[in-house]
Amino acid sequence: YELLIQKFLSLYGDQIDMHRKFVVQLFAEEWSQYIDLPKGFLVSERCKVRLVPLQIQMTTLGNLTPSSTVFFCCDMQERFRPAIKYFGDIISVGQRLLQGARLLGIPVIVTEQYPKGLGSTVQEIDLTGAKLVLPKTKFSMVLPEVEAALAEIPGVRSVVLFGVETHVCIQQTALELIGRGLEVHIVADATSSRSMMDRMFALERLARTGIIVTTSEAILLQLVADKEHPKFKEIQNLIKASAPESGLLSKV
Repeated sequence: YELLIQKFLSLYGDQIDMHRKFVVQLFAEEWSQYIDLPKGFLVSERCKVRLVPLQIQMTTLGNLTPSSTVFFCCDMQERFRPAIKYFGDIISVGQRLLQGARLLGIPVIVTEQYPKGLGSTVQEIDLTGAKLVLPKTKFSMVLPEVEAALAEIPGVRSVVLFGVETHVCIQQTALELIGRGLEVHIVADATSSRSMMDRMFALERLARTGIIVTTSEAILLQLVADKEHPKFKEIQNLIKASAPESGLLSKV
């Protein structure tokens, strides 16, 4: 059974939602159909079996640890400044998240949507130490280069995602990531759109798929987890230095 599971995942693991359980079925010649097999079955002769993923709802726990987390910063570019609602706020929060990532040794992956026409990442965002800064034309951040970078990071389980636009690049990135078995945390106070209607319905849709919609302070404090953490004071100072809350979170 376990060998069949491993073989199946090695062939098709990148095409299915990993948050599933499976059942093994045997093709019964006498009935001309597949039947379920118990977990401890034995195979004594050549036969035809198949592994069937079950459609079940799994609870997402949302635990975060620095060693298993990657930050994704999506398209925080100069050309979007006048069009995106609360853009100044999400720049400030995004910069705070990247500072926290550097303090905690968390890898950061950054994309820029068609920078030739839309400009580079805004100057306020410090990309020092980012693992990857990549131009793209695809809306999703899940590019071959990004997948290769993720493969180089051992034990990655969670992605903290923020940037613009919530209903386009953020949404498509999040859906592709959970389709690959990763847990996704979207930082509500660090993502926006031109339209608050688009943003609101995107966050609602994503939350219903099991994606965690959270805040920057919750993310940073969950990552340190304990006031005795050696970086707690520095993370605490980042949070204390934050600007007063804007109207963005009231429009989640």
